[in-house]
Amino acid sequence: MAISYDKLWKMLIDKKMNKTQLKESAGISTNVVAKLGKNESVTLESMEKICKTLHCNIGDVVEFVSND
Repeated sequence: MAISYDKLWKMLIDKKMNKTQLKESAGISTNVVAKLGKNESVTLESMEKICKTLHCNIGDVVEFVSND
């Protein structure tokens, strides 16, 4: 199983927010944003900050997808 943040990027588009604005609003590092862009794992603490900023649940921004 692999991680996908496609839902996060769609939500940012819907909220007319870019990655820099998310980084600043959520108080996450550039490194975390880079990991998200590569569909790499990030800490639950970072995901919590993102979800609080976007007023959503973790399932709204991340999903597991098959490696097939």
